[in-house]
Amino acid sequence: MQRSLRNIYHYCAAHSTPPSEVLHELDRETHLKTLAPQMMTGPLQGQLLRFISMWVKPQCALEIGTFTGYGAICIAEGLPPGGVLHTIEPNRELEHLIRKYIDKAGLNDRIQLHQGRAEDIIPQLDFRFDLVMIDGGKQDYTLHYDLVIDKVNSGGVILVDNVLWDGKVTQEKKDKDTLLIHQFNEKIQADPRVENLLLPLRDGVMIVQKK
Repeated sequence: MQRSLRNIYHYCAAHSTPPSEVLHELDRETHLKTLAPQMMTGPLQGQLLRFISMWVKPQCALEIGTFTGYGAICIAEGLPPGGVLHTIEPNRELEHLIRKYIDKAGLNDRIQLHQGRAEDIIPQLDFRFDLVMIDGGKQDYTLHYDLVIDKVNSGGVILVDNVLWDGKVTQEKKDKDTLLIHQFNEKIQADPRVENLLLPLRDGVMIVQKK
């Protein structure tokens, strides 16, 4: 991130409601104990997830790609009474860390963790979703979108992370991963079932609302 953009990001974070102490602890432990802490939802993006969850008021939400649980906790903090977030993580080595912080946040009754591949688990979830966060393997974005779109209620929101891919989607020559992200963005733009807004927050967040 360029210095000016980094300064703007930090200024925005400093003038936003701060994350809870539990999220601060999770941030520190993620940086200490994982090889790719940059995969974690950042504080500003986490607050966006929390706000959207509060606005949408989902009774049933879905997250694809839990990592260490930062985003899941943010979404769950915004759920209405009785709301539940189903979150899917394929890396079983992260389970202890995820459950540790879900428990610390007092959200055991609001977050249900599913361990395994999203393409195996989603077809087994017999729910209608009001809010979906897609943040799993970038090569699988199109697959995950196709798996969830028919399970999303009219008016429901789908959020997709990392859709700018460090800005490489704007380059004329694209590597394989960048091309897949670009093709996914093009797919959303052309989907008549939805309206969409791509925001340049962190590495890009696509907000999609089903008609």
